[in-house]
Amino acid sequence: MNSEDLLKMLMEKAAGKTAVLALDGRCAAGKSTLAGKLADRWGAALFHMDDFYLQPKQRTKERLAEPGGNVDRERFLAEVLEPLRAGKTVEYRRFDCGTMSFENPRLIPENRIAIVEGSYACHPELRGYYDLRIFLDIDPETQLERIRRRNGPEGAERFRNIWIPLEEAYFNGCRVRECCDLVLSPSETESI
Repeated sequence: MNSEDLLKMLMEKAAGKTAVLALDGRCAAGKSTLAGKLADRWGAALFHMDDFYLQPKQRTKERLAEPGGNVDRERFLAEVLEPLRAGKTVEYRRFDCGTMSFENPRLIPENRIAIVEGSYACHPELRGYYDLRIFLDIDPETQLERIRRRNGPEGAERFRNIWIPLEEAYFNGCRVRECCDLVLSPSETESI
């Protein structure tokens, strides 16, 4: 599959409205890389689920126990997906986990194509807003090797002990892979 085939599939499913693509999947599988490449080629608006992590006051024990509960899906729905579906300009605030604060609002004008990338994009409360859902998969050994290169040894341990188990609970509890239209490996995304 190449980017033109993927775009054709997306546009057919969108049937004349703003086409919205979700790229969910395992960390280090290439979601951000693929999303950036497609956004550049297609002139698409690009949204990152990492911009919607929970504020400290939302990080309750109950919320974090939910599969996919560590992302502010309610805010993502209200600030991004609902305006996209209504054909409106999107105004959202990126939450910066480093400073634990919101950045200034970002305005994204109406676009014929939007890409949402990141784990938790296909949460059951969000998945119906997409025209095409893709799950990016990766084997555990390659995943940890990529994370070590990207985040260093300490970062890799944090991912192994915290983020990967949270993602796996979400993938299994919400049956994310099964809800997607396509499942791609890193080698399959190289031709896109």
